[in-house]
Amino acid sequence: MSKMILLFSHKLTESQKRDAVDSLGVKEFLNLPEELQKIWSQVPAELETLSQFLKPIEKWLEEILKVGDYVLISGDFGATYNMIEFVKNRKGVAIYSTNRRVAEEIHDGDRVKVSHTFQHVRYRYY
Repeated sequence: MSKMILLFSHKLTESQKRDAVDSLGVKEFLNLPEELQKIWSQVPAELETLSQFLKPIEKWLEEILKVGDYVLISGDFGATYNMIEFVKNRKGVAIYSTNRRVAEEIHDGDRVKVSHTFQHVRYRYY
């Protein structure tokens, strides 16, 4: 049984879930516990290094990560890099979601409002 662990700052969309089931054979999705989600979603810019800061997430992963489990990793660049290495060293499969971005500009006199819509395309291996 394949599972996907989410190191991710927002909720998976239905198309992301469907793709994980269809293309990767995922049967179970595991979110970070609330206290770890707060850590992952708010990486302080002032820290010189993230090794100690990420220890609680690493400890949690060590308890649940099995060889071949998928870990969807997206977030702060440095934290993402560290967790990719951590997962790969434990024979997990680090992946990310690729997206199609559509920008819409609305012109209102001298003002321009830009909105972006993201649509999941596929998963890619790190």
